[in-house]
Amino acid sequence: MSAAAHVPPPDRVVNGPTPKHAQLREILRRTVERELPPGAPIPSERELAQRYGVSRLTVRSAIGKLVEEGLLARVRGKGTFTAARRMELQLYLMSFTDDMRRRGLTPTTEVVSAATEVPPTASAHALGLAEGATAHHLVRLRHADGVPLAVERGWYHAGRAPGLLGLDLTQSIYSQLAETYGVRPDQAWQTVWAEGADRETARLLGMRAGSPLLVFRRVSSANGDPIEDITSWYRGDHYQVTMQLDRNTPEPGQPPHYGGSR
Repeated sequence: MSAAAHVPPPDRVVNGPTPKHAQLREILRRTVERELPPGAPIPSERELAQRYGVSRLTVRSAIGKLVEEGLLARVRGKGTFTAARRMELQLYLMSFTDDMRRRGLTPTTEVVSAATEVPPTASAHALGLAEGATAHHLVRLRHADGVPLAVERGWYHAGRAPGLLGLDLTQSIYSQLAETYGVRPDQAWQTVWAEGADRETARLLGMRAGSPLLVFRRVSSANGDPIEDITSWYRGDHYQVTMQLDRNTPEPGQPPHYGGSR
C-alpha cells in the first residue's frame, strides 16, 4: 500500500511541496470566510509572520493575492481589512454624499486638483462649448467611513457655474450647484464599463495597478443645458451594478437612457 500524501495541518505552515505563501493564503482565506465579519481588521504582517513562523515577504505575498481576489482590502495608514460586502450602485441622479449617508456611512472628500482650463474635445463637445473655451476641471477622491471608494475627474460648464472652484469642493457639488447657482441636474446620459486601474488611480485608491474598476462616464444637464461631464472610477471589490431590463429598445441611433449614479 502506498503511503498517504502529506497534508499540512489546516492552521500551520510547514515545509513541503506547497509553497508557504500558498499555505498561508488558504489559512487566511478560511479565517476571513468563517470567522471575521466584513470590515474587520486582520493582524499585522509582523504578527502573522511570528504566528506562523514565516517571513514578512511570505505574509505580504499571501495577503496580496487575497487583496487581488477582493477578499481583503488595504487602507493606507490603517492596515488590512476583510472586504466589505459590495454596495449596489443604483442608476439614478444622486450625489455621492447623499448616497453614502443613505447607506449609514460617513462620506468625506479629498480634492486632488482643481483648475479652469481648456477641456479635451470630447468634454468640450459634451458641454456644448466653443473651441478654445475653458471649463472647471475637478479631480476628487471620495471616501466612505475612511475607505477610499472612487476617483472622480469632472468637467463643469464655467459659464453656468462661475466661481465654482472658489466654493467648498469637499462638499456635494450638486448641493453647491443648487444653492449657489440655482442649477439642479435633472437628466443624464451615462455609460458604464470595466477596466484595470492605471498607476495614478490605483495609488489614490490604495490598490495595485491593474486592479478591477467600474467606470462611469456621465453627462448631466439642468433644464436641457449641459453642466457636467464626469468620469468616475469605482473600486470593483466594493461595488456591483444591478439593472432591471425589459424588451423595449431605444430609437435608432439613440443610446439607452440612464440616470446618474453619484
